[in-house]
Amino acid sequence: MDERVKVDEGDFSARGLRVGVVAPRFNDFIVDRLLAGAVDTLLKHGADAGDLHVVRVPGAFELPLAVKKMASSRRYDAIVAVGCVIRGATAHFDYVAGNVASGLATIAREQEIPLGFGVLTVETIEQAIERAGSKAGNKGCDAALAAIQMASVLRQLEQ
Repeated sequence: MDERVKVDEGDFSARGLRVGVVAPRFNDFIVDRLLAGAVDTLLKHGADAGDLHVVRVPGAFELPLAVKKMASSRRYDAIVAVGCVIRGATAHFDYVAGNVASGLATIAREQEIPLGFGVLTVETIEQAIERAGSKAGNKGCDAALAAIQMASVLRQLEQ
């Protein structure tokens, strides 16, 4: 690319960022690993523990409401949502997974806040385990990194 072209791509420094992290209690055997991955990543990238706020909600369906309340408070530079919806024998998965993803995307756009999406929507428990810290990495870490980079990008765009 021509060096005269201005490129804003952000960085991965969480220094000075106030970050909310929302995690359901449902499927906690997976969600707790995603939550730990997100918090650990934020701290490793320079966030101060005092600038992090973890909120626990009952299930994934409740994530959008908690995230919206946090985003509208304007106390956070970014929010990370983690959770796990595992397909079962009923249509419940379809209603929950779609509404959570759509709700969170809408909140991020409307509130103009970086939102790291770390909500697993999987077919099996084995797939969830793979994405919560084994073969496929930890999607909580990935969501935290996305939130950090987007907060940085938005700051660059405001300059």
